[in-house]
Amino acid sequence: MESNFFATVARMKYIERWALMRNTRPETLSEHTLEVSMIAHALCVIGNVRYGKQLDANHAAMVGMYHDASEIITGDMPTPIKYYNPSIKEAFKSIEDEANNKLLAQLPEDIKAEYQSIFFKDETHAYEWKLVKAADKLSAMIKCLEEEKTGNREFVKAKEATETSLRKLACELPEVADFMKECLPAYSKTLDELN
Repeated sequence: MESNFFATVARMKYIERWALMRNTRPETLSEHTLEVSMIAHALCVIGNVRYGKQLDANHAAMVGMYHDASEIITGDMPTPIKYYNPSIKEAFKSIEDEANNKLLAQLPEDIKAEYQSIFFKDETHAYEWKLVKAADKLSAMIKCLEEEKTGNREFVKAKEATETSLRKLACELPEVADFMKECLPAYSKTLDELN
């Protein structure tokens, strides 16, 4: 049986994020999901090494890679609209779930089950899913820092809101606090400063 799944998912490279804001450099969904995947993996490694947890870093990386795949079907819904009120949030979650089911239906039957826990939260990996959500916020903060570095003031409010969310997450998730303290400041550096 022919499968359209991977060809469909490859279209993430055509979806631009932050559509309502002036960007100095556009960010695609592919770029974003790679960054979220890497950060989610790092957060799990921090949790395992520093806090004695037994997190599945590879699973978190895979969830990060596909966490916004539904946007291939739905498009990127701007955060202020998506979270405007509980009714809209719930309706959009339902739409995302339907889009994810549509994507999973494109997989060959014999491997579909392997992707179920990547597209839909399961209790076995509940903490990893929290870290993926945190990685998503960290990726948004990184975008804000990058835009700020170029002098673009368009992201000032987004940065403030994202920073507030991250501070709350850092109280609950020590991995996030560590990443924010040790890794996040480097994103404001120039290439020469990094080297």
